Amino acid sequence: MLKNIIKSTLIASFGAILFSCGGTAEQKEEVVNVYTHRHYEADQQLFDKFTEQTGIKVNVVSASADELIQKLELEGANSPADVLITVDAGRLHRAESKGLFQSVSSETLNSNIPAKFRDPEGFWFGLTYRARIFAYSTERVKPEELSTYEALTEPQWKGRILTRSSENIYNQSLMASVIAQHGKEGAEQWAAGLLANMAREPKGSDRDQIKAVAAGEGDVAIVNTYYIGIMLNDENEEERKAAEKIAIFFPNQNDRGTHINISGAGVTKHAPNKDNAIKLIEFLSAAEAQGMLANINFEYPVNPNVAFSVLLTQWGTFKADEVNLSVLGDNNSDAVVIFDKVGWK
Repeated sequence: MLKNIIKSTLIASFGAILFSCGGTAEQKEEVVNVYTHRHYEADQQLFDKFTEQTGIKVNVVSASADELIQKLELEGANSPADVLITVDAGRLHRAESKGLFQSVSSETLNSNIPAKFRDPEGFWFGLTYRARIFAYSTERVKPEELSTYEALTEPQWKGRILTRSSENIYNQSLMASVIAQHGKEGAEQWAAGLLANMAREPKGSDRDQIKAVAAGEGDVAIVNTYYIGIMLNDENEEERKAAEKIAIFFPNQNDRGTHINISGAGVTKHAPNKDNAIKLIEFLSAAEAQGMLANINFEYPVNPNVAFSVLLTQWGTFKADEVNLSVLGDNNSDAVVIFDKVGWK
């Protein structure tokens, strides 16, 4: 009798465990795991909004692009990551070349994102773009003196140019665009000429270049547009005052156009939540999210149906280089070799 009671209790308990497990599986929380190099307030706001609209929780791991790429490599097929978000086509190409992305076919993404802003085979998709422009001193430079990236190698700019080191991916992609336009020999001549005209050894961030122009250390800095927007709206008075002392010039408007670059995302090779990953990238490419990125972070939306922020509109429209951004990744290794060859540290 006692044995039968114990047996019945065990069976009931086991059945309850099975039911519980089955219920848990059915009610499993929907998630998407994001590895991101971006560190902006707008991104977290968008992740929260995505969760509100879809019920899919966004788990975020933040680190540098190199750290995240290495992490994905080490984790291999066991990686929990579904999406990698980073900045610059060069880094996206690096991740793709290491086999860290899988190809995605999405009518929504193809509709929202023009072909020049996405990988031809669907391995990554641009989310925003920024122009690499001239930030010049309004006190020491007249806009009519400026024209092209190439013209900054002329003698009149001796000791007046500021930019970051060659290790910076933004400069590597700018160099990659010069290679696409002028070939490796022409790009080497440009790099050597620009280096000879620098006001100081390349160092610091884009913000540092802007501050250096404001302080009179140089007259023209090569920087990304969104840094200026962020500085003009910074709570720090020093940042605002520095940005207020410069003006923006979009180079190469009479030929190939201003060099642009992107932040972008790809679905990881072993994404455990692939469908949710695609949904997130589609969400980020749609009008609402694109509008937030444009207004909060002063980036240009890749979705052509979304208006620029007020500040970007004030800067005016510009002709952008039409080269497919995948070419920048293809030329990255040659760009690094040229930098090293001419001594641009």
